[in-house]
Amino acid sequence: MASAVGALAAAILLGTVGFSLIEKLPLVDSLYLTVQTITTVGFGDVELKTAGGRLFAIAFMLGSVSAVAYLLSTAVQSIIESELIATFGQRRRSRRMSKLHNHYIVCGAGRVGSHLVRQMQRAGETFVVIENDADKVQELSERKVLVLQRDATIEETLHDAGVEHARGLAACLPDDSDNLYVVLTARGLNPNLHIVARAAEETAERKLKRAGANIVVAPTIIGGHRLAVALRKPAVGDFIDSITVNTLGLEFEQVAVEIGSPLAGRKLRDTINRNVLDVVIVSVQRKGGEALFNPQGDTQIEAGDVLIAIGGVESLEKLNSMASGS
Repeated sequence: MASAVGALAAAILLGTVGFSLIEKLPLVDSLYLTVQTITTVGFGDVELKTAGGRLFAIAFMLGSVSAVAYLLSTAVQSIIESELIATFGQRRRSRRMSKLHNHYIVCGAGRVGSHLVRQMQRAGETFVVIENDADKVQELSERKVLVLQRDATIEETLHDAGVEHARGLAACLPDDSDNLYVVLTARGLNPNLHIVARAAEETAERKLKRAGANIVVAPTIIGGHRLAVALRKPAVGDFIDSITVNTLGLEFEQVAVEIGSPLAGRKLRDTINRNVLDVVIVSVQRKGGEALFNPQGDTQIEAGDVLIAIGGVESLEKLNSMASGS
């Protein structure tokens, strides 16, 4: 495309200089005559007075037609290629999305959603981002993120993102009403979907839960709480930050105890050996909903329990293997 524009610019420069030298015309009149010739308008208000000028005009017309034709063909080719690339790219993404199962969907890649996307990438999770802003879509694509440039509030968009087979969905749009509609639509398409929604206003929390969100996160409330902790209890705040950014090599994990696991039916002290698994069981959530904070060694672990643990990545992976029975 750049070469075609350069050829046209060169033709205009050549015609302007040529008509000016041969016909002794001012540069403005020569430029005017050149553009008339290239565009085939030909008003006829500037006449050629010499035979040399007419011969030059004939040669220039033939040459300029070629330059314009080259420019037009290049422009059309560029448009067609970009459309084909976009179409095939969209089809390729659609095929990838149609094969996804047990994945996550992130609706919105703004200030909150972009942080979530980075966390999901760091954890190696399979997920799809729905974003309507072209610049953000381009940025996510360059980072090899599977992204769908659509409106997340439309049912068809959630369907194309595979919401029926998804494991979880995060509604991170900046407007509470849009998040409300996403939650309501997603819950209707997948009753078993785990939905987390962002609430910009505190008053939206109850509505989002009523619409079907399992968990509602209000960044303003969380931010205020973190500020209070950092102000009053800086050591606690530093520890929380170290866990969040993983500077200590520690992570929180939830581990579901399955039927047939060697953990099931045994006491906590008999299953978690600190010499083998350097983890701390912070809480045990029973199948019925009861939560035991800081469980003692004689706490019985049953199939269906969820263990909330903190520890190193390798130890947490071993604990996951034990909980699954593998």
